[in-house]
Amino acid sequence: MPARPTILVVEDEQSIAETITYALQTEGFNPVWKTTGRDALAWLDGQAAALVVLDVGLPDMSGFDVCRELQKRGAPPVIFLTARSSEVDRIVGLELGADDYLAKPFSPRELTARVRAILRRANGKPAAAPAATATGVWAHDEARCRIGYRGRELELTRNEYRLLAALLAAPGRVFSREQLMSAAWDDPGAALDRTVDAHVKLLRAKLREAAPESDPIVTHRGLGYSLREES
Repeated sequence: MPARPTILVVEDEQSIAETITYALQTEGFNPVWKTTGRDALAWLDGQAAALVVLDVGLPDMSGFDVCRELQKRGAPPVIFLTARSSEVDRIVGLELGADDYLAKPFSPRELTARVRAILRRANGKPAAAPAATATGVWAHDEARCRIGYRGRELELTRNEYRLLAALLAAPGRVFSREQLMSAAWDDPGAALDRTVDAHVKLLRAKLREAAPESDPIVTHRGLGYSLREES
Protein backbone atom coordinates (compact mmCIF):
# COMPACT_ATOMS: atom_id res chain seq x y z
CA MET A 1 0.00 0.00 0.00
CA PRO A 2 1.11 3.59 -0.54
CA ALA A 3 2.37 5.55 2.49
CA ARG A 4 -0.49 6.91 4.62
CA PRO A 5 -3.46 6.26 2.31
CA THR A 6 -6.23 8.83 2.66
CA ILE A 7 -9.43 7.45 4.17
CA LEU A 8 -12.56 9.59 3.89
CA VAL A 9 -14.76 9.18 6.98
CA VAL A 10 -18.36 10.34 6.48
CA GLU A 11 -20.01 10.29 9.92
CA ASP A 12 -22.16 12.93 11.64
CA GLU A 13 -21.72 11.68 15.23
CA GLN A 14 -18.63 13.42 16.59
CA SER A 15 -17.72 10.82 19.21
CA ILE A 16 -17.83 7.98 16.67
CA ALA A 17 -15.93 9.99 14.06
CA GLU A 18 -13.20 10.91 16.55
CA THR A 19 -12.81 7.27 17.57
CA ILE A 20 -12.53 6.20 13.92
CA THR A 21 -10.09 8.92 12.91
CA TYR A 22 -7.88 8.25 15.96
CA ALA A 23 -7.82 4.51 15.19
CA LEU A 24 -6.98 5.16 11.54
CA GLN A 25 -4.20 7.62 12.42
CA THR A 26 -2.74 5.11 14.88
CA GLU A 27 -2.65 2.48 12.13
CA GLY A 28 -0.81 4.76 9.71
CA PHE A 29 -3.70 6.13 7.64
CA ASN A 30 -4.56 9.74 6.81
CA PRO A 31 -8.24 10.19 7.79
CA VAL A 32 -10.36 13.07 6.48
CA TRP A 33 -13.64 13.65 8.31
CA LYS A 34 -16.87 14.99 6.77
CA THR A 35 -20.24 15.16 8.53
CA THR A 36 -22.62 15.17 5.55
CA GLY A 37 -22.98 13.36 2.27
CA ARG A 38 -22.89 16.56 0.25
CA ASP A 39 -19.67 17.74 1.93
CA ALA A 40 -18.10 14.36 1.22
CA LEU A 41 -19.07 14.42 -2.45
CA ALA A 42 -17.84 18.02 -2.78
CA TRP A 43 -14.50 17.06 -1.21
CA LEU A 44 -14.16 14.11 -3.60
CA ASP A 45 -14.65 16.45 -6.55
CA GLY A 46 -11.14 17.79 -5.94
CA GLN A 47 -9.42 15.09 -3.89
CA ALA A 48 -8.89 11.34 -4.05
CA ALA A 49 -9.52 8.84 -1.30
CA ALA A 50 -8.18 5.29 -1.13
CA LEU A 51 -11.34 4.18 0.71
CA VAL A 52 -14.54 5.68 2.12
CA VAL A 53 -15.98 4.80 5.53
CA LEU A 54 -19.61 5.82 5.04
CA ASP A 55 -22.38 6.11 7.63
CA VAL A 56 -25.80 5.11 6.31
CA GLY A 57 -27.78 7.53 8.52
CA LEU A 58 -26.44 10.93 7.51
CA PRO A 59 -28.38 14.13 8.29
CA ASP A 60 -28.74 15.39 4.72
CA MET A 61 -28.97 12.26 2.56
CA SER A 62 -28.81 8.50 2.87
CA GLY A 63 -25.41 6.85 2.78
CA PHE A 64 -26.92 4.54 0.14
CA ASP A 65 -27.57 7.61 -2.06
CA VAL A 66 -24.00 8.80 -1.49
CA CYS A 67 -22.75 5.38 -2.57
CA ARG A 68 -24.85 5.56 -5.75
CA GLU A 69 -23.23 8.90 -6.56
CA LEU A 70 -19.79 7.42 -5.90
CA GLN A 71 -20.53 4.55 -8.29
CA LYS A 72 -21.23 7.05 -11.07
CA ARG A 73 -17.77 8.57 -10.53
CA GLY A 74 -15.81 5.32 -10.33
CA ALA A 75 -16.02 4.73 -6.61
CA PRO A 76 -13.14 3.88 -4.29
CA PRO A 77 -13.84 0.93 -1.97
CA VAL A 78 -16.64 1.63 0.54
CA ILE A 79 -17.31 0.33 4.05
CA PHE A 80 -20.81 1.11 5.33
CA LEU A 81 -21.47 1.93 8.98
CA THR A 82 -25.00 1.63 10.29
CA ALA A 83 -27.03 1.48 13.48
CA ARG A 84 -29.27 -1.03 11.74
CA SER A 85 -27.89 -4.55 11.55
CA SER A 86 -30.80 -6.25 9.79
CA GLU A 87 -30.08 -8.62 6.92
CA VAL A 88 -32.13 -6.51 4.51
CA ASP A 89 -30.02 -3.41 5.17
CA ARG A 90 -26.84 -5.41 4.75
CA ILE A 91 -27.91 -6.85 1.43
CA VAL A 92 -28.98 -3.44 0.12
CA GLY A 93 -25.58 -1.99 1.01
CA LEU A 94 -23.64 -4.79 -0.63
CA GLU A 95 -25.83 -4.70 -3.74
CA LEU A 96 -24.84 -1.06 -4.20
CA GLY A 97 -21.21 -2.14 -4.52
CA ALA A 98 -19.97 -1.60 -0.97
CA ASP A 99 -17.02 -3.78 -0.01
CA ASP A 100 -17.98 -4.30 3.61
CA TYR A 101 -20.58 -3.45 6.24
CA LEU A 102 -20.22 -2.86 10.00
CA ALA A 103 -23.09 -2.43 12.45
CA LYS A 104 -22.71 -0.06 15.41
CA PRO A 105 -21.30 -0.54 17.97
CA PHE A 106 -18.14 -1.94 16.40
CA SER A 107 -14.53 -2.34 17.39
CA PRO A 108 -12.20 0.35 15.95
CA ARG A 109 -9.56 -2.38 15.66
CA GLU A 110 -11.94 -4.48 13.55
CA LEU A 111 -12.66 -1.49 11.31
CA THR A 112 -9.00 -0.71 10.70
CA ALA A 113 -8.29 -4.39 10.03
CA ARG A 114 -11.02 -4.47 7.39
CA VAL A 115 -9.77 -1.21 5.87
CA ARG A 116 -6.28 -2.67 5.58
CA ALA A 117 -7.54 -5.95 4.10
CA ILE A 118 -9.65 -4.18 1.46
CA LEU A 119 -6.82 -1.84 0.46
CA ARG A 120 -4.37 -4.72 0.28
CA ARG A 121 -6.66 -6.50 -2.16
CA ALA A 122 -7.54 -3.34 -4.11
CA ASN A 123 -3.88 -2.38 -4.54
CA GLY A 124 -2.56 -5.84 -5.25
CA LYS A 125 -0.76 -5.91 -8.60
CA PRO A 126 -0.15 -9.10 -10.58
CA ALA A 127 3.32 -9.77 -11.92
CA ALA A 128 1.99 -9.34 -15.42
CA ALA A 129 -1.31 -7.85 -16.46
CA PRO A 130 -3.65 -10.57 -17.75
CA ALA A 131 -4.47 -10.26 -21.40
CA ALA A 132 -7.99 -9.57 -22.56
CA THR A 133 -9.79 -12.69 -23.76
CA ALA A 134 -12.75 -12.87 -26.11
CA THR A 135 -15.06 -15.46 -27.59
CA GLY A 136 -18.09 -15.06 -29.78
CA VAL A 137 -20.18 -14.48 -26.63
CA TRP A 138 -17.95 -13.07 -23.89
CA ALA A 139 -15.13 -10.51 -23.75
CA HIS A 140 -13.12 -10.29 -20.53
CA ASP A 141 -10.45 -7.64 -19.98
CA GLU A 142 -8.97 -8.67 -16.63
CA ALA A 143 -6.46 -5.82 -16.51
CA ARG A 144 -9.29 -3.27 -16.69
CA CYS A 145 -11.86 -5.38 -14.79
CA ARG A 146 -14.35 -5.21 -17.66
CA ILE A 147 -16.65 -7.90 -19.03
CA GLY A 148 -18.65 -7.73 -22.24
CA TYR A 149 -21.52 -9.99 -23.27
CA ARG A 150 -22.69 -10.43 -26.86
CA GLY A 151 -20.98 -7.24 -27.97
CA ARG A 152 -22.07 -5.02 -25.08
CA GLU A 153 -19.90 -3.99 -22.15
CA LEU A 154 -21.63 -4.64 -18.82
CA GLU A 155 -21.86 -1.92 -16.16
CA LEU A 156 -20.88 -3.94 -13.09
CA THR A 157 -20.21 -3.12 -9.47
CA ARG A 158 -17.00 -4.39 -7.91
CA ASN A 159 -18.60 -7.48 -6.40
CA GLU A 160 -20.72 -8.21 -9.48
CA TYR A 161 -17.56 -8.17 -11.57
CA ARG A 162 -15.71 -10.51 -9.23
CA LEU A 163 -18.63 -12.93 -9.07
CA LEU A 164 -19.14 -13.04 -12.83
CA ALA A 165 -15.38 -13.33 -13.44
CA ALA A 166 -15.28 -16.41 -11.19
CA LEU A 167 -18.09 -18.04 -13.18
CA LEU A 168 -16.52 -17.01 -16.48
CA ALA A 169 -13.20 -18.62 -15.55
CA ALA A 170 -14.78 -22.09 -15.69
CA PRO A 171 -17.96 -22.29 -17.81
CA GLY A 172 -20.05 -25.32 -16.90
CA ARG A 173 -18.50 -25.73 -13.46
CA VAL A 174 -20.95 -25.54 -10.55
CA PHE A 175 -19.75 -23.09 -7.89
CA SER A 176 -21.22 -23.25 -4.39
CA ARG A 177 -22.33 -20.02 -2.73
CA GLU A 178 -19.37 -20.33 -0.35
CA GLN A 179 -16.94 -20.52 -3.28
CA LEU A 180 -18.51 -17.48 -4.91
CA MET A 181 -18.39 -15.53 -1.65
CA SER A 182 -14.68 -16.34 -1.32
CA ALA A 183 -14.09 -15.17 -4.90
CA ALA A 184 -16.13 -11.96 -4.75
CA TRP A 185 -15.95 -10.61 -1.19
CA ASP A 186 -12.97 -9.43 0.83
CA ASP A 187 -14.49 -10.87 4.00
CA PRO A 188 -16.42 -13.92 2.77
CA GLY A 189 -17.12 -15.10 6.30
CA ALA A 190 -19.26 -12.02 6.88
CA ALA A 191 -21.26 -12.39 3.64
CA LEU A 192 -24.60 -14.16 3.42
CA ASP A 193 -25.98 -16.82 1.09
CA ARG A 194 -28.81 -14.43 0.24
CA THR A 195 -26.25 -11.79 -0.70
CA VAL A 196 -24.89 -14.09 -3.43
CA ASP A 197 -28.43 -14.79 -4.62
CA ALA A 198 -29.19 -11.07 -4.72
CA HIS A 199 -26.07 -10.35 -6.77
CA VAL A 200 -26.88 -13.16 -9.21
CA LYS A 201 -30.35 -11.64 -9.64
CA LEU A 202 -28.81 -8.26 -10.45
CA LEU A 203 -26.33 -9.86 -12.86
CA ARG A 204 -29.14 -11.65 -14.68
CA ALA A 205 -30.99 -8.36 -15.11
CA LYS A 206 -27.91 -6.70 -16.63
CA LEU A 207 -27.27 -9.67 -18.90
CA ARG A 208 -30.90 -9.52 -20.12
CA GLU A 209 -30.39 -5.86 -20.98
CA ALA A 210 -27.45 -6.88 -23.18
CA ALA A 211 -29.24 -9.89 -24.71
CA PRO A 212 -32.94 -10.22 -23.78
CA GLU A 213 -33.22 -13.76 -25.16
CA SER A 214 -30.29 -15.14 -23.15
CA ASP A 215 -29.98 -16.48 -19.60
CA PRO A 216 -26.36 -17.64 -19.25
CA ILE A 217 -26.33 -18.16 -15.46
CA VAL A 218 -27.72 -21.55 -14.42
CA THR A 219 -29.14 -22.20 -10.94
CA HIS A 220 -28.43 -25.62 -9.45
CA ARG A 221 -30.85 -26.05 -6.55
CA GLY A 222 -29.09 -26.92 -3.32
CA LEU A 223 -25.69 -26.63 -5.00
CA GLY A 224 -25.03 -23.16 -6.40
CA TYR A 225 -24.53 -21.59 -9.81
CA SER A 226 -22.72 -22.19 -13.07
CA LEU A 227 -22.21 -20.32 -16.32
CA ARG A 228 -23.81 -21.87 -19.38
CA GLU A 229 -21.26 -23.07 -21.94
CA GLU A 230 -21.87 -20.98 -25.06
CA SER A 231 -19.90 -20.69 -28.25
